[in-house]
Amino acid sequence: MNEKKSREQAIEELTGLADKDLMERFEFRNICQDEVDQAIAIEQICFPPNEACAPRAIKERVAAAPELFLVAVDKATGKIAGFLNGLSTKEYQFRDEFFTDISLYDPEGKHIMLLGLDVLPEYRKQGLAREIVYQYCRREQEKGRDMLHLTCLANKVKMYKKFGFVDRGIANSNWGGEEWHEMTCGI
Repeated sequence: MNEKKSREQAIEELTGLADKDLMERFEFRNICQDEVDQAIAIEQICFPPNEACAPRAIKERVAAAPELFLVAVDKATGKIAGFLNGLSTKEYQFRDEFFTDISLYDPEGKHIMLLGLDVLPEYRKQGLAREIVYQYCRREQEKGRDMLHLTCLANKVKMYKKFGFVDRGIANSNWGGEEWHEMTCGI
């Protein structure tokens, strides 16, 4: 068995196979520049003010790294239902500056610092978050990336473990004045 196939199998084992119903209902693709306002609005809905990324930071990410901003677009409405975004880097540890400093983006980086998984309330509890993570893992693995990093609150650790992430303990982060867990997923 070749290495690429075994890595793909590992991703499938960690996150599950693509959900055919969700694949029919949603289009998974890079964000378009004209969708930045939708992404900003969704971020404000999905995160409390102290945790949400500033509109300026989201605009900068979309402008600099749209290929690292995966959206799930509801085919029936043409609107974004959810997204996952991050920045590639050669760094090995998550730090809060990734949320605010686009200059940390390195297109050649093998690590992705995930900066937000957002799913609108009306699309939750349908497997969409899992599918977005799965699609993101697959495409970043195909680009030769090695690892995904994120921080999350304690109440989300169980969910991310189901997605194949490993809890590394309390993160060196105080984003939004909260205590975060650092989690990683090899891809």
